[in-house]
Amino acid sequence: MLAKEGILALTVPRRPTRPIRLGTVTIGGGAPVVVQSMTNTDTRDWRATVAQIRRLEAAGCELVRVAVPDGEAVAALPLIRKHISIPLIADIHFDHRLALGSLEAGVDGLRINPGNIGGADRVKKVARLALERRVPIRIGVNSGSLERDLLEHYGRPTPEALVESALRHVRLLEDHGFGLIKISLKSSDVLTTVAAYRLLASRTDYPLHLGVTEAGTAVQGAVKSALGIGILLAEGIGDTLRVSITGDPVDEMPIAWGILRALRLRERGVELVSCPTCGRTEMDLIGLAEKAERLFRTVRTPIKVAVMGCVVNGPGEAREADVGIAGGRGTGILFKKGRMIEKLPEKELLSRLVREVEAMTGEAVDPERAEQRGNDPSDRIFPD
Repeated sequence: MLAKEGILALTVPRRPTRPIRLGTVTIGGGAPVVVQSMTNTDTRDWRATVAQIRRLEAAGCELVRVAVPDGEAVAALPLIRKHISIPLIADIHFDHRLALGSLEAGVDGLRINPGNIGGADRVKKVARLALERRVPIRIGVNSGSLERDLLEHYGRPTPEALVESALRHVRLLEDHGFGLIKISLKSSDVLTTVAAYRLLASRTDYPLHLGVTEAGTAVQGAVKSALGIGILLAEGIGDTLRVSITGDPVDEMPIAWGILRALRLRERGVELVSCPTCGRTEMDLIGLAEKAERLFRTVRTPIKVAVMGCVVNGPGEAREADVGIAGGRGTGILFKKGRMIEKLPEKELLSRLVREVEAMTGEAVDPERAEQRGNDPSDRIFPD
């Protein structure tokens, strides 16, 4: 039987936080840890932005943030909101008018630092309208943009400096009766990030958004994120997360869900099991595993799939997989739970595995679509 998507048992209790709601998604208050991302398209090009958000959503993104640098980007927000299904967050710096315009445009959340959008009157205007519309605000503190006085006092972006900055921004909103807040403290240094979140978690019950910023390209980004985010989640800290990599944000999704799956917090989609290859491998196992991973990226049903390079030991080594293939010289087998089901020519192994996953999950896997995803012109076709 396939597992159901949801929360699994944790050995460490989740840190209690107050709940907030962004559109249809609840954050904190014991709700499942939420996966989010940020587009890297020009927000003013609403069609390209919507296309990327749709790919993100298909890959498992549950909240999405877009940069709002000017009025033209604000004007694009209603069109973006109309054509997507997940909550939309506007990321704003320096100009409170962009925050007000984004709220009027119907966004589900704001990411601002109240201290850099102007004086108290401007913060009050944003807080009042956000409260009126029940739109939460994320205070996002980044080690690269810490206030000068804090840098002078602490000497560098220490965990204490990051926390003091966050609480300073929180008070600016609380002074105007606003409490729909979540907080992030991000550094490119894993240990600084972990220490900062631990300190903040001891001082507030607002929900926390986890991430390691400027983590690098795919490999370094995955390593830093898995460590930083994973350590905190294993301690019960964190309500939302974003894996940051330099590249297509869609590639963040397998890493994010992999972290949650490894900690048994949530399960979604295909967990791919594959052997590291050795001198006995007599097929292109690396290419086969990489192609399988791409093809199954949009599958939502939790299922463990194995791609092995040895017909003798493969099924046994992947006995806990729901289904899998193991190949040898020009041939291979399809197996379930370690039992051989069918012998096949090597060239038919992947297509047969796709059909089996479709049958077991009830979800369609379109190989051609998965291969082209991201460059497919049909991604840019929208209704009027």
